[in-house]
Amino acid sequence: MNEKNQEITCIVCPLGCKLIVTKSDNKIKKIDGYSCKQGVEYARSEALDPKRMLTSSVAVLHGTWPLVSVKTSHPVPKKEIQTVLSHLKKIQIDAPIQAGDTIVHNIADTNIDIIATKTIQKKTE
Repeated sequence: MNEKNQEITCIVCPLGCKLIVTKSDNKIKKIDGYSCKQGVEYARSEALDPKRMLTSSVAVLHGTWPLVSVKTSHPVPKKEIQTVLSHLKKIQIDAPIQAGDTIVHNIADTNIDIIATKTIQKKTE
């Protein structure tokens, strides 16, 4: 049995509990240091399959701004973040763009969409 301890700071609420997750063979054996049930769920998720919401920007063609801010529709597995970012670098979208528009469906085969968070008008010349 190969037990490992992982220290995680909980970010669910302002308390910032220091959680100690004991894992063995990629399974959680014990979680210590939590003050609430949400801390347990956060520790479990963070220890086994950490995910993050991702924000970035995408190039805009013919717009009043050269970039549009974007976010993911759901949290991205940490191991996929660099892949998603490399796909975003290659994208160019034509103005106009409305906040809330889906820029990319299922980016990098993650079942996660990329959503515009700003409205960019078409440049008038």
